[in-house]
Amino acid sequence: KNKSEYDKRLSGIKIAVLVESKYIPEEIEAYQSRFEALGASVDFISRLFYNDTDFDDPNWQPSVFYSDVDPNGKNPLEAPTTLSITEKNKDFSQLNLEDYAAVIMSANYVSVRLRYSDEKLSSPDAHSLVKSPPAVKFFAEAMKEKNIIKGVLCLGLWMLTPHPALLKGRHVTCHKVVMADIINAGAEIDFEQDEGGLYSPKKIVVDDDLITGYSKGELTPFIDSIVENVVKRI
Repeated sequence: KNKSEYDKRLSGIKIAVLVESKYIPEEIEAYQSRFEALGASVDFISRLFYNDTDFDDPNWQPSVFYSDVDPNGKNPLEAPTTLSITEKNKDFSQLNLEDYAAVIMSANYVSVRLRYSDEKLSSPDAHSLVKSPPAVKFFAEAMKEKNIIKGVLCLGLWMLTPHPALLKGRHVTCHKVVMADIINAGAEIDFEQDEGGLYSPKKIVVDDDLITGYSKGELTPFIDSIVENVVKRI
């Protein structure tokens, strides 16, 4: 292929990125710029409606999410950036999973916020409660579709812990602060050895249709791995 063809090797492909507040700005920017440069379209999706609202509500307003501000960063008091979703059809309830070649769970505390449930149950069943949020249901369905690449960065595997069967036996990497939860869900954390013989979690792990990255520091190889594996399935 010539360079122009190679640069558009994701032409016609749709990629979904799960977002909420506490996102990392440079991560979101990288998804949009890198994937769109290769010809793909990127949909930022989230939970836009709750039990007290519906799609016919004339008072509905676009959802605005706020980025995280790192207290250890260069500007710990800077104002967060914002991400607005103006289309009602970007709510989980309105999406067709088969439209996407890849589904990405954003890093940081996005997955924590998306696991919130306001559902009331007819019986005291905690297992049903944690599986009830729309984002949890959406990502669980995506995990069952082997032809869809799932990308999960940093703390994002929290999205799968309500369904430990989907993690059991899978080879992954994740940030150390979430590692205990992922081990308890039955996943295998992959390590690598340095020249001094010491071990640390792998930076990127590809387990068939599931691609995981250790932290935002691995954003570039994480995206590269997603692109490579999407291309294999086109």
